Amino acid sequence: MVKPRTEEEPAAAKSANEIAEDIAAAIAARQLPPGTKLREEALSRLYSVSRTKIRAALLTLSKDKLINIIPDRGAFVSQPTETEAREIFATRRILEAAMAREFIAKAKPADYRMLEKHLKAERAAISGRDSKARSQLLGDFHVLLAEVVGNQVLTEILKELVARSSLITMLYQSDLDAVCSSDEHMEFLEAAKAGKVDRAVKLILEHLDHVESALHFDKSVEDSRKDLVSVLLA
Repeated sequence: MVKPRTEEEPAAAKSANEIAEDIAAAIAARQLPPGTKLREEALSRLYSVSRTKIRAALLTLSKDKLINIIPDRGAFVSQPTETEAREIFATRRILEAAMAREFIAKAKPADYRMLEKHLKAERAAISGRDSKARSQLLGDFHVLLAEVVGNQVLTEILKELVARSSLITMLYQSDLDAVCSSDEHMEFLEAAKAGKVDRAVKLILEHLDHVESALHFDKSVEDSRKDLVSVLLA
């Protein structure tokens, strides 16, 4: 009996997860601008793998919100709008002002030690120029505050908002602005640890204002015709 012919892949071919990591790194490095179309056929040729594996990689990226898969159109690098960003940060300001007060009321010495350790990880990611890890860690700081508060509903809402914020900052924030964000996390933590409630609330609101004002949406269409193959093989 003749077996059906299948697409063959080199023994050293990358896995779907490795391909997803490659593309995620290119997005984080702003080498694949928001709105860029990711063509299955081109990616299949580039990695010498089946389109089935490419679809699995794209699905992973979609779950991480790095790309949007539009039926009958294909996969595109996520392109959050300026309006969406403004609304997300407005919502975060309302939630996080109240959260800061709750955090100070409930935080224990072990919580501060955990957050100080997290700040060191933020610094390491910034120094290493890993945009994806940097954005994730900067966002995680706020989620950790919510977890200390212990309100599960608040934590879930903030996780969603922070995930969307992290994507926006990864795409539209400079490395210098990221350093400032980490400095502001440290200032907030110092004020909170000292029990300066009003100052801590003021700092968290100013921090969110600074992050939002540092977003550069005018660069979103820059270099939109960059060759995908040269980007991923660079």
